[in-house]
Amino acid sequence: MKADVGRKYRAYPTEEQESVLTGWGHTGRALWNVALEQRVYLYRQRGYTLRSVEQCKHLTAARADLAWVGDLPAQAGQQILRNLDRAYDNFWNPEHPAKFPARKKRGHRLSIPFPGQAVEVRRINRKWAEVRVPKLGWLRFRHSRALGGTIRNATLSRDGDGWHVSFGVHTGRAPDAPNEKPTCGVDFGVAASAFVSTEAAPRLMPPSLSRNEKQRLTYLEQKKARQVTYAKKHNGGKYSRRLRRTIGQIGKLKTRQANRRQDFTHKLTTDLAKNHGMVGIEDLRVKNLTASAKGTIVKPGKNVRQKAGLNRSILDNTPGERRRQLEYKTRKYGSALRVVPPFHTSQTCAACGRVDPESRKGCGRLFVCVHCEHEDNADHNASVEIEARARRTGGTDTNSTCSTPRVRVPATGRRQMREAPKPAHAS
Repeated sequence: MKADVGRKYRAYPTEEQESVLTGWGHTGRALWNVALEQRVYLYRQRGYTLRSVEQCKHLTAARADLAWVGDLPAQAGQQILRNLDRAYDNFWNPEHPAKFPARKKRGHRLSIPFPGQAVEVRRINRKWAEVRVPKLGWLRFRHSRALGGTIRNATLSRDGDGWHVSFGVHTGRAPDAPNEKPTCGVDFGVAASAFVSTEAAPRLMPPSLSRNEKQRLTYLEQKKARQVTYAKKHNGGKYSRRLRRTIGQIGKLKTRQANRRQDFTHKLTTDLAKNHGMVGIEDLRVKNLTASAKGTIVKPGKNVRQKAGLNRSILDNTPGERRRQLEYKTRKYGSALRVVPPFHTSQTCAACGRVDPESRKGCGRLFVCVHCEHEDNADHNASVEIEARARRTGGTDTNSTCSTPRVRVPATGRRQMREAPKPAHAS
């Protein structure tokens, strides 16, 4: 199985290019919504499943009749329809967690996809490179790392920090052979972001926002609420430029928060996959864990605000994203990921194996077994129990390229990218 990886770079379009890209992003969003509506209508009325091959013919006719559709490069429009095919395939796949394809709102992240053969990359110097985009020309981006393979697809997207260009790259690298390194169990939590069974201290995620940034985010969200209320009351719901500027400031802070969270997650999962032969984790149901406690009108919930705060803390630690990254990184680095049932891991003694809620009263940080008097940090005890379950029962093996080491360990080729020749004006 060959590896395809993603490479994301910060793009720096000119003012004219940024205006064009923004228009393309909204056109692509409208094209997605119209294509999805067409498929839903045909299936409901005739039971007919429409695919991108037929919709591309309709797109050709629309490009001739509608100037704003014709401005979007044909390759981008066709790639959007192929992405819609993939969204449907993921929805129909019982092993995939994807839901039914959703319509994109105006506030959705702008993105313009292209197939790999439609773009071309060339180096300018050590720090900068350019990508040639159809009907746009050469777009500069920060060359922070080598592509390391053949470009399969490219996507231009905009978030709170600005524009980025992402490449799907085929590296030609096969998964590593089993590394036969020590095994471990990992307990993902809130107070301790991750506690590894072979370590004495937890790994704590730094705050994704500082105190001042949190205060500013609260102020901006309150300001946005006031401006939205005013727009609905006096402007017929039309957003003003000041309101859009406030939304942009909120988006910048949210993007900064997401980048810091993603940075910690990547460093954690890469270290676990590289330095262990088997990683055991809990099969957490994040959707159920973060369900609201508000209840119903007949039976209202209790401690709703406290539960909402706990839900935010759970989602801030991204247990689902950590599992997703571990699934492909363990395969890449020659280790295995084992998923075990989460039942009573925090109430089971890692020394004697007895389950008793009295061993951890009040869900505190200390675990004291009432049967064998084993004393340990509650999260570390759970991580050792997770490792034991993964080794004993095997759990759910999400990576069959590796086997569990036979000896119990105590708990202590690249292809060149396709580039154009270096321009004459480059230094």
